[in-house]
Amino acid sequence: MSMITLTPKPLTAEAFAPYGDVMSVETPEKLLNINYGNTERYHNLAKVDVNEADGSTLINIFRSRPLPLPIDIKIMERHPLSSQAFMPLGNQPYLVVVGKAGEFDENALEAFLAQPGQGVNYHRGTWHHYCLALNSESDFLVIDRGGEGNNCDEEEVQQTIRIAP
Repeated sequence: MSMITLTPKPLTAEAFAPYGDVMSVETPEKLLNINYGNTERYHNLAKVDVNEADGSTLINIFRSRPLPLPIDIKIMERHPLSSQAFMPLGNQPYLVVVGKAGEFDENALEAFLAQPGQGVNYHRGTWHHYCLALNSESDFLVIDRGGEGNNCDEEEVQQTIRIAP
């Protein structure tokens, strides 16, 4: 069996654009001062897309345990009816593994190292791995779709895909 090694790249808005949005106070589309100047609003950080087939917005917290290193990718998923956003609630980095929307291509996956304070919003149909916490158990605020219809496709990876340390 062949092996692909993915070396995580820094998570930037430009590098991640084919897969979705990076949410961060470092890259706001618009910054507003509100509440009489006592609050900064980092406005419109992601395009939430949940309305297909009368879907509704869900707000969840996911708690992820780190996997033993090195991490081998075994399964990828996508949400054909909606986007899905993850914002870390702690101060630990985490890994993001993605593939472009469309037919699954395990030879074209990319890995990103997300820093604390950087969230991701996967566009509809973007292939991604579930949360890959590093260092310690990590909580994520997750915004996704509720409603009728199958909104999670999974594909098993056929070769060894390892995340390099």
